[in-house]
Amino acid sequence: MISASAGDEPKEVKECCTARSVLWYLVFVGFAVNYMIRINLNIAIVAMIQAKPQNNFSLTSECLRRDISFPIISRNISNSNFSTATPLVPLNDNSPLTPVTTTERLIRNSSIVAHHSLPPIENTASTLKPLIPPPSHDTEKFVWNEKVQGYVLGSFFWLHWTTQVPGGLLASRYGTKLIFGLSNFSGVILCFFIPYFAKLGSTYLMTLRLIQGILCGFAWPSMHDLTARWIPPNERSKFVTAYLGSSVGTAITYPICGFIIHNWGWEYVFYASTAFGTVWFIAWWSLVHDSPSKHPRISNHEKEYILKSLGQSVAKKKAPVPWAAILSNRTVWMNILAQWGGLWGLFTLMTQAPTYFKFIHGWNIRATGILSGMPHIFRMLFAYIFSQIGDYLLRSEKMSRSNVRKLATFFCCIGQGIFMLCLAYSGCNSMAAIVFLTMAVASNGSVSTGPLASVVDISPNYAAVLMGFLNTAAAIVGFFTPAVVGYLTFQNQTTPQWQKVFWIASSWLFLSGTLYILFAKSELQPWNSPDKMKKPEEQQLVAVKSDKDVKQDSDD
Repeated sequence: MISASAGDEPKEVKECCTARSVLWYLVFVGFAVNYMIRINLNIAIVAMIQAKPQNNFSLTSECLRRDISFPIISRNISNSNFSTATPLVPLNDNSPLTPVTTTERLIRNSSIVAHHSLPPIENTASTLKPLIPPPSHDTEKFVWNEKVQGYVLGSFFWLHWTTQVPGGLLASRYGTKLIFGLSNFSGVILCFFIPYFAKLGSTYLMTLRLIQGILCGFAWPSMHDLTARWIPPNERSKFVTAYLGSSVGTAITYPICGFIIHNWGWEYVFYASTAFGTVWFIAWWSLVHDSPSKHPRISNHEKEYILKSLGQSVAKKKAPVPWAAILSNRTVWMNILAQWGGLWGLFTLMTQAPTYFKFIHGWNIRATGILSGMPHIFRMLFAYIFSQIGDYLLRSEKMSRSNVRKLATFFCCIGQGIFMLCLAYSGCNSMAAIVFLTMAVASNGSVSTGPLASVVDISPNYAAVLMGFLNTAAAIVGFFTPAVVGYLTFQNQTTPQWQKVFWIASSWLFLSGTLYILFAKSELQPWNSPDKMKKPEEQQLVAVKSDKDVKQDSDD
């Protein structure tokens, strides 16, 4: 291995297109694909479900219900075929403007109609016909209640946690190129079959999603091995923002899927995702290499800079994983806790935003897609800006590495929790809900400078294993959040119930953020280099082997 002597700080040579830059973009798109195939069902399910409430408003827009001020009687309505356009029309001469989408949904999906305020059904249909063109596609819909929907959305995570630690171990042995690439691509292939399995039944779909979750579980932890081998310590905050390609994947997936559903039907969401993921895999397999020494096109200047910057923190031949030291390390557990809290808030908003906007604010599928995806663009932007600030604070030594990570975690957890509480009490104010949801999701972006970077700081040699532990916590969160929301909102889509959802998320955020700030440290741990913990005579033998490694690197 190559080590920098004291006071001999390696200098980077500026190049127009470095291998690290190409790697950043491929990792970025890879994580976008990873999240696209796991969350495209979140918005597709809004169009997949045929809502049939029984003599109540439970599946009608909560905010529309609050606006209704006329006597109600029960009356069966059938054979109504309205689409989801968004012009505003008055219910009667004295009523305020109300979205047609929620009005006609009230007429079509429930057995409740106004006693005298609404015109006859025939007249309503003829009035809305010029404004609302008939749908250009006819796709199958399913009668799944909120609990079943929660199981379908959560099934991806049921066993997702089982492959997290193995993903890190396999990447250390076989390389991130193989593990991350095949993990992502297998999920992409299974995505293609979701429409077929959905039509077989919810149980079949849950089984497919469970397998998809298992295979995709190898991806995230494997990436930290690549980061440890490629990225100098003071560039890690910036590079880890590539992981936030997941946010851009979410941001793009929701509006594009909304557009696809509106024009062609929900099935084509999964076909388009498969096509995009396949193109990425071809590029990944052609251009990515596991270390600078294995890259055939990297410049000598860049390779030398990376190897000298990494010094002895990354071993060529790793010792057995020090499980006892890892599992008893306080900072490891603080990083796991911070990831748990941050992702409880993020997953709640990411997986449930389409449902929230539909049933509380009454938005149609295209508006829901845009409003659900927009916050994740801001998450990526905030991650990039905060990473620049974090790396600057480290380079200039204005703040210790531990304090930089704590500052980032404050915004990631506590900041997100504050905005979640504001969202909980935004009520039917759509603008306030959009603003607070956007700020809550965006603040989570600092996770790339916080816990995600911290696990590389404390142990570059075992960063992939540590990331496996973090993602195990994330997978468990992904299992619980849809189940909690499904339980609290079952046949009761109201703002008080959604307040409970947001309060639970905020509690986890405040708790995890506070404990991290009090107890975490981001210092290189002794067990990262087990050789240094050996006896003096054993260290001499290791030193001889290290000299041979240096000579081998120089020959390369």
